[in-house]
Amino acid sequence: MHVCILGLMAAAGLALFPAAAEARMEDAPKFVAPVDEAIPKGTRVDVVADKLFYDGRSDVATATGTVQLTYGPYVLTATRVVYDMRNGTFNANGSIILREPNGNVLEAEFVELKDTFREGFARHVRALLTNDVTITAQYARRFENGITIYEKASYTACVDCVSEGGTPAWQIVAREAKHDLQERTIYYTNARLELGGVPVFWTPYLAYPDPTVKRRTGFLLPSFHSGHAGFGVTTPFFWDIAPNMDLTFSPRWTTQQGVLGDVEWRHRLSSGIYSTQVWGIYELQSNDNEEVSRNWRTAGRTEGEFEINNSWSWGWDATAVSDRDFLADYDLDDRDMLASNIYATGLSDRNYTKAQLIGWQTLSDNDDPEQMPVALPFVTGDYVLAPEVVGGELSVRFNAYSLQRQESVDDPELALELGTYQTHAMVSAEWQRQVISDTGLVVTPFAQIRSDAEFSENVPSSDDMDEPDLFVTPSAGFDVRMPFIASHGFFQSVLTPVVQLIASPSEIEDRNNGNEDAITLNFDTTSLFLSDRFTGFDRREGGVRANAGINYTLLGANGGFLRTSLGESFHIAGDNSFAAGSGLDGTSSDLVGAVALQVNEHATFGYQARVEEDLSRINVQEATLGLTFDQFSGSLSYADIAAAANYGRPDDAQQIWADGTYHIDEVWSLFGGARYDLEESKMMEQSIGAAFECDCMRAEIQYSMSRNDYDDTSGADSGMDHRIELGIELRTIGAITGGFKL
Repeated sequence: MHVCILGLMAAAGLALFPAAAEARMEDAPKFVAPVDEAIPKGTRVDVVADKLFYDGRSDVATATGTVQLTYGPYVLTATRVVYDMRNGTFNANGSIILREPNGNVLEAEFVELKDTFREGFARHVRALLTNDVTITAQYARRFENGITIYEKASYTACVDCVSEGGTPAWQIVAREAKHDLQERTIYYTNARLELGGVPVFWTPYLAYPDPTVKRRTGFLLPSFHSGHAGFGVTTPFFWDIAPNMDLTFSPRWTTQQGVLGDVEWRHRLSSGIYSTQVWGIYELQSNDNEEVSRNWRTAGRTEGEFEINNSWSWGWDATAVSDRDFLADYDLDDRDMLASNIYATGLSDRNYTKAQLIGWQTLSDNDDPEQMPVALPFVTGDYVLAPEVVGGELSVRFNAYSLQRQESVDDPELALELGTYQTHAMVSAEWQRQVISDTGLVVTPFAQIRSDAEFSENVPSSDDMDEPDLFVTPSAGFDVRMPFIASHGFFQSVLTPVVQLIASPSEIEDRNNGNEDAITLNFDTTSLFLSDRFTGFDRREGGVRANAGINYTLLGANGGFLRTSLGESFHIAGDNSFAAGSGLDGTSSDLVGAVALQVNEHATFGYQARVEEDLSRINVQEATLGLTFDQFSGSLSYADIAAAANYGRPDDAQQIWADGTYHIDEVWSLFGGARYDLEESKMMEQSIGAAFECDCMRAEIQYSMSRNDYDDTSGADSGMDHRIELGIELRTIGAITGGFKL
């Protein structure tokens, strides 16, 4: 979108010469002016003044004191207004203020209008626009052909961000600015950008569309880069094809690899919008990457979303690359896994359905691309029936997918076996009813019946059966909790014991089908009271189990609070569905607990853990401390997570990380962050920077360091990436950014 920024100077100044009108006072001559299209013909100018004089011999009327002229939505105030009827001139001076219909306020020292306000002159012009922009000019002249020329003009969006001497943080100064109403363009001569009163950029000629233009073909602000291709500069060019479609060309001119092409197409239709962006380069220098066997490197991404009706929509998001390093080499996309999909979504009240076709593509050197699956399709839904059933709520949930990959997955380290083809369909009906006694006891009985059908091929340890596997899993249980509320002076507390009992048949061992969507597992207080704690539908929690816990909340009058949770799960009968590392694999689970503390608005603390029942070992713990003061805000976090190969975590992980911002004053600040791997004794990433931010601009410089992906083949780190990021954003103008690899 193109919005003329500098051109606001001219547009605002024009309001000093509004279309005049006919006014009448019972004892004064007429003030005659042309008809404004927005104001009916014959509209009078209401004049209020302390004194009004009329010289009949010269046909000159003079209003003095506090003079206010109202013409339709326009209001003009001054200390002296003179109207010469013979010469057709209208002069105003002394604290001139003009309020326009759009809310803009304009001030001037002297205004002279003639020829029915179509030509005029103003001196010492100052415009205060509704978007907090200030425009000043020494002189302004308007001509009958619709051209206005401003001399010694300046433009700034700074309101509070000014020095003690009145110099704004930034302003654009031009010797002359010409506004052509017919072309809707502002032309500048000898324009310069000043930061803090210091000139930093100059151009002999500059042209911009005026504020009435929302979109127009032209160049956008550039950005700068360095890295794989050396130094580069991107010069975007915007092509306004139509009000609902545009094309942006963003070539990146590099010093080592030539020109990177970047073209983005956007098109809005009545029911939605879509876009397509493609990149391509013919590299001038050979690439050491074995995967890049040619000089041509390309990529493309397309996205779209459309409404079908009030309940349904559909869309897509697809990305294709010539090689897995191209997007990272040119900082085009930071994803390491591409998921291309086309989808349809239905959402109505509490009912939800989503159907997708998904294809995954890895950009990591540690993954085998032939093991990436394609899901054709993946469908999930959840429906809640409106009428009550046996006094409770009945819902239906379903999930179905069919996926395939070129090569089977057999990873003993992760206990992962996946075939080349698998189809799984699941449907379940769930019922629950909440009953509250007079004493406050809350009892929620629930029941579920679930049916699954699966068929797979080439699962490494399967029996290679050609028939599908069918499973029917009923379950039932109840949830009982009793809140106890107490008041303790400035505090209130709520203590809630919770007991839950669930019974279902044991999960049948299934060696013929892979576990595609329930690999990860994180057992904590948020999943303690779920009837099925697997994260996907390929596994089913079975047996008889009981869950018990207690929740406690303490609320302070000053807004502070303390929330704690503690609980455990017990496997009473049947086969246990969970493996080692889950925290649920024994007769008694690990203890799970969480604490959330807010002392006041300045300090917060959170901690959660999963501990062996005998307290002999902490398997998972995470803690976060947040601090917010007048000048400083930041957080410190720590995580210690034990390995669980059966659930996607082959190694222990122990990291600490922090970030913070220190405000030196109202506009200057320092910020930084770091992450350290305690297991490897290595710094993973760190950054430090400084920022200047006020009401009209933000400038920032940041240095960052991050560790590259670990190379499994060589058993070593591939090194560190060092970057410097620069950016300056001027409100109403835009931003210029730069990213440089060191």
